[in-house]
Amino acid sequence: MPCRVLPPPMPAAVDRQAGSVDTLTTNLSVVSRINPSMKPSVGASRHRQRPKINCLDCSMTDRRYDDTAFDTRAIRVGHRPTQEAEQSEPIFATASFRFDSAAQAAARFTGDERGNVYSRFTNPTVRMFEQRLASLEGGACCVATASGMAAVSATCFGLLKSGDHVVAAREIFGSTTQFFDTILQRFGVNVTYVGLTQLEQWRAAVQPGTRLCFLETPSNPLTRIADIGAIAEIAHTAGALLVVDNVYATPALQRPLILGADIVVHSATKYLDGQGRCLGGAVVGAEETVGDAVYGYLRMAGPSMSPFNAWVFLKGLETLSLRMRRHSDSALVVADWLTRQAGVTQVHYPGLESHPERTLAARQQQAAGGMLSFEVEGGREAAWQVIDAVRVISITANLGDAKSTITHPATTTHGRLPEDRRRAMGIDQGLIRVSVGLEDPDDLIADLARGLSRR
Repeated sequence: MPCRVLPPPMPAAVDRQAGSVDTLTTNLSVVSRINPSMKPSVGASRHRQRPKINCLDCSMTDRRYDDTAFDTRAIRVGHRPTQEAEQSEPIFATASFRFDSAAQAAARFTGDERGNVYSRFTNPTVRMFEQRLASLEGGACCVATASGMAAVSATCFGLLKSGDHVVAAREIFGSTTQFFDTILQRFGVNVTYVGLTQLEQWRAAVQPGTRLCFLETPSNPLTRIADIGAIAEIAHTAGALLVVDNVYATPALQRPLILGADIVVHSATKYLDGQGRCLGGAVVGAEETVGDAVYGYLRMAGPSMSPFNAWVFLKGLETLSLRMRRHSDSALVVADWLTRQAGVTQVHYPGLESHPERTLAARQQQAAGGMLSFEVEGGREAAWQVIDAVRVISITANLGDAKSTITHPATTTHGRLPEDRRRAMGIDQGLIRVSVGLEDPDDLIADLARGLSRR
């Protein structure tokens, strides 16, 4: 039998904050969407043959807050106080767990008895984070990983095999592109790249062996917006799963599973933490994929999140909605100001009237987010001049921090890609990316004006 991840589904609850249906139970079974004439690597029959210990046991998922709003779940889900009656979530800083007897140890290792075994794949603090994020994304279960790229690689290695095919948007994080090109293809998985917003290219690219479609929306660094529902339909018609990197928007602004995606990946390092303190990642989805295949890979390969980092991310989730609203408000102010500056040739921000997918962004997201990019005349020299002049904004490639950050994508986040690949993605030497933090936006504007005025 497949591992049981959730109790029988509860009725969908209306999120009082967002005004949208918040599916706190699993999205529709992935297996039912798979073309029965194919033999996908994520088929249900394959998973029934797996030992139970390789399945994520979420049967103890916290259902006490299913009928509460997003902000309440972001604070409460997952924490069951111990006998010490603590108010804050405890950190279980232990590598292993003791058993009452040899028989109990054997039962835990086979999966016949629920309970903690070893912190590589069972830790109470990590489990609290997993349950809370799954609730916020509207997924059945979540697997926490050591980093955002660990989340991407665990998804791929858990679900793909040699000979499989992936369709990916060109407009994705540079390290993800490199992972696809150098690691996946070394293991016999072929990848075809298409334009994020070009639906006809997605339709033309899928093949009989396509198992995953992968995209990031809003995209890094140009904030292009993908039609999640339309691409999900293309993927499902082809018998494939849609994976969405939700790092820019977070579940506070966008819930891809509700829009039709099958799996969501996160770099928790970014907005989920919100203060640039720890590395972490997460994969959210259904039991047949995340609860079985991805978790099975994590148990064996070990790209695991530490208990301390999970605790930090739990604290970050408590303020996620508040922060994302402030990030979005401030980013719009800065983006609007940039549109009126001499020497700025284009501003990329989904909240602007000039953004090509503004209407789509408004339909899919609660707000436009805290990320923007802009292009300046004069190429790399001019861009570096603007960056080097800042005094408040931090020059670093990380994003989603309370502190605003600025970087030059062509020589940092996407710098290891060939020039022709960067150009195909729209990343020119004059492009600057800004993660708008929680400082006063007037101070950020003054900081950017310093560099723009020197040109």
